[in-house]
Amino acid sequence: MTNLPPLREVIAAHGLSASKALGQNFLFDEQLLGRIAAIPGDLSGRNVLEVGPGPGGLTRALLRAGAKVTAIEMDRRCLPALAELGEAFPGRLTVIEGDALKIDHDAIFEGAPYAILSNLPYNIGTALFTRWMGGEDWPPNWTSLTLMFQQEVAQRIVAKPGSGAYGRLAVLAQWRGTAKLAMKVHRSAFTPPPKVMSAIVHVEPATMPEGVSAAKLEQVTAAAFGQRRKMLRQSLKGVPGALDALEALNIEPTRRAETLDIGEFLELARFLTAAN
Repeated sequence: MTNLPPLREVIAAHGLSASKALGQNFLFDEQLLGRIAAIPGDLSGRNVLEVGPGPGGLTRALLRAGAKVTAIEMDRRCLPALAELGEAFPGRLTVIEGDALKIDHDAIFEGAPYAILSNLPYNIGTALFTRWMGGEDWPPNWTSLTLMFQQEVAQRIVAKPGSGAYGRLAVLAQWRGTAKLAMKVHRSAFTPPPKVMSAIVHVEPATMPEGVSAAKLEQVTAAAFGQRRKMLRQSLKGVPGALDALEALNIEPTRRAETLDIGEFLELARFLTAAN
């Protein structure tokens, strides 16, 4: 195992501080970072994408686990520290300076499978997650997502029907994937400590149900949960064919979105997909 200076020394040496504008909060606990890197299983020789590595805390844990890491970082202040880390693990770390929302992640790996592990910047976490979970092409090139979110967002991803947290993110994560809350992380573990607790979600792709358009499912869930306090007959009236679908599928139009399980949303989307 490569001997590296403590993360606090690296940050001090490069004069780094977490940027609120970039949603940064640094993790220094290397034992905790090692546990995060272990969540998806053995990483030896595997491609890993990391978004927002900052000074490289999780990056060094991934490299120590044997991964070949590609890190996307838009804060150029962090690039010298990452360059030093790359020198400590020759040929195992590639750093791309840029905005992860504007980069084709599959193209980086030229079609090869890769895992995604990241302490996501809070300000882009949900946008990246919905991108990775969206689209008609399935299964994806990524083999798993292991992502740090604000705990509230993490709970929404793994929520079950009938709960207050259940909504579009839960359906998106669970209709063709398995999502679990892998670890909670106390706010005190970060520098600076965020105002909220954090948690790590682990998602693996599963079989995509037949006859369901991802775009149609997104349309239905967006309408249903966009007015979640209203009955389905009201919230879905703007979706062509949705009210007919409720009747055909014997789904009571007086129900509200949070009472429908994922299977019922799939039935609605399948009906509407076939109708087009």
